[in-house]
Amino acid sequence: MPSVVGLLEQRELGARRRVDELRETADRVQAELAVAEREWKEWAIACSRVGEVLAPADESGQDHVPAEGTAPTDEEQTAKTSQVPTAAKSKSQVPVWREGLAWSVLSVDYQRILQALADRARLHQGPLTCQEMAAVFGMDVVPARVEAVRSKAKRLVARGWLSERQPGRFTLAAGVAGPGGGS
Repeated sequence: MPSVVGLLEQRELGARRRVDELRETADRVQAELAVAEREWKEWAIACSRVGEVLAPADESGQDHVPAEGTAPTDEEQTAKTSQVPTAAKSKSQVPVWREGLAWSVLSVDYQRILQALADRARLHQGPLTCQEMAAVFGMDVVPARVEAVRSKAKRLVARGWLSERQPGRFTLAAGVAGPGGGS
């Protein structure tokens, strides 16, 4: 006859395995959800941008667009700043890096990634993975959070701010300096 303790241990082991399986499934679903939400937001932005482009000039409030390289007039700057919301947008634009461009053009999340990598470079340490960045930022190191950091890091690589010499290992790109920008 089997012991009661043995039967209880078998049941406990089965329940623990079920919990582990469900946690793995939940982490996978969280990661898939993060990817799907990002894709959805990108499509929503694309629709919004197309709507802005197709809107008549007088409705969009942008009758005059200054030529590239020219500074806006005081009136244009005042009108522009009065229309800009004070809070940062949830989906920030990442400009292509060029010499002299300050980190302040980036949202706080992107600046935080650059700062972590600048600190590593200053201490002569190697590149960081997205898991390591998530841990440095105090995030839960779960697939959904790591995927969010990876997405931002990949965007910074695509725009020239970061370098990814080895897959998944990020460093500051050549020429990108401290928080003030420049080289």
